[in-house]
Amino acid sequence: MSTTRRSFLLGGSGFAAATALSACSGGNSAKGGGSEGGGGTLVIDTAFSIETADPGHTYDPTGNMVAKAVYEPLVDFEGSDVSEPIPGLASWEANDQATEFTFTLADGRRFSDGSPVTADDVVFTLQRIQGMVDAKPNFLLTGITIEKVDDKTVRMTTQTPMLQLPSIMANPSLGIVNAKAVQAVGGATDGTDSAQKHLDATSVGSGAYMLETLDLTSQIVLVKNPEYNGKAAAGYDKVVIRNVSESATQLINLQGGDTMIALDLNGDQVADLKKGLQVDSVPSGQTIFLLLNQSPDVAGALAGPKLAEAVRYGVDCSALLELAGKGSVQATGVIPIGFEGALDKGVTRDVEHAKAALSEAGYSGQSLRLQFPNDYPVGGVEFTPLAERIQSQLQEIGMTVELAPAPFATELDAYVAGTEAFGLWFWGPDYSDSANFLPFAPGQKVGLRAGWAEDAAPEIAQLAASAAGATDPGERTKDFTAFAEAMQESGPFVPLIVPARNIASADAVDGAVYNSLWDLAIADVAPKG
Repeated sequence: MSTTRRSFLLGGSGFAAATALSACSGGNSAKGGGSEGGGGTLVIDTAFSIETADPGHTYDPTGNMVAKAVYEPLVDFEGSDVSEPIPGLASWEANDQATEFTFTLADGRRFSDGSPVTADDVVFTLQRIQGMVDAKPNFLLTGITIEKVDDKTVRMTTQTPMLQLPSIMANPSLGIVNAKAVQAVGGATDGTDSAQKHLDATSVGSGAYMLETLDLTSQIVLVKNPEYNGKAAAGYDKVVIRNVSESATQLINLQGGDTMIALDLNGDQVADLKKGLQVDSVPSGQTIFLLLNQSPDVAGALAGPKLAEAVRYGVDCSALLELAGKGSVQATGVIPIGFEGALDKGVTRDVEHAKAALSEAGYSGQSLRLQFPNDYPVGGVEFTPLAERIQSQLQEIGMTVELAPAPFATELDAYVAGTEAFGLWFWGPDYSDSANFLPFAPGQKVGLRAGWAEDAAPEIAQLAASAAGATDPGERTKDFTAFAEAMQESGPFVPLIVPARNIASADAVDGAVYNSLWDLAIADVAPKG
């Protein structure tokens, strides 16, 4: 192997203490919190966005949170900080070209059945996802060759530089499964895998918790993994995650002591918390955006960049921010502020510009159907009032919009299938690198959901390719900036706002901090003291 560019080795003191929570005034302490030293039951309220407990198929916020608690990936992040990946199940070394990464497993780690975690489990886990072409996390492993070196070592190679590979490996969907256990219930790497149903009923991970029951509409129950021997330790014997879609209901439950953590309160709600409650509030990293399909088969005669341009200049993001509450900001582009290449300012509303673009798009009074999930708030932002305000704003430029809300699970299928002509959605980072936002490019995963083929905008596709392959830091930043500028000028996406993310909890709870990849690391939460 060529000279190592960077090494991340296991050892030292492990995780630092969880990020301190900022106290707010207000209300009753949550009940059922367990005694000092652990035990008891932790109750969490959130609006569910989960389709499965199989980490190889999960790719939703609630699913990621569950996967993070039950399955451990090779790489981790500490607390809310996603700026620098740290060892999880493994340490790693990379060559200077960022095309070869060698992962070495930690000693003595065990799955929930007591069997050791080995290189065979790592290779099977990742190759299983590569073989399941319809699995949502599949794209994370595109272009990566995975091979066993010995029982404790796995090598990953790429044809092109991939500086972001360690950060990718922290995604909860890449949590390592017990290969033998999954193979025994139909797991396979050749695309014939049939283990998902089994993994929705039980778990085969090495995380601090195990899956006890899964109900995708009401609640998920986790229990402590007695075989866990990693750096975090389960603070509770049981965790109950409840599906509470309304942020106002989450607030009532928290203040009344019926829940201990609420994940979806907005800035205004957390500003008025009563005594006995606390909040961790940070930028979410999630962008709420509009999608305008570029395929004539879906959008008809209005397919094309001009309609997106009309909407981009027709919405008033400053007015939308009023619905998001304190801490939320306008999105400046598909790359959020804080990531490499992000733009300094977003689009300012220009009604005349919007009307002109609408006319050039060939719009003649047709009603556009705006599809969106109506039961999943992002950072406490409810999509229905947001859609209503967008509808009103676009009416001012002469556009007729019909609102078409649907449950998250139903609408997600249409969004992923690319059948939405006009959609209101959100995107959160899969890993802490600006390459995470290249799927918005033409011909890429999210671009194709908008019916945007590579040949529709070859110049933007080339900008994305240049950014993806850059290894020089200065050139890489320039490439990402150029990509962001081009997307803002003529892409089919209209970035709107980046909500703040607030995790409110009872004073009796410690370690409830937000992470943009998995919302909440449940294993880091424990009774205070």
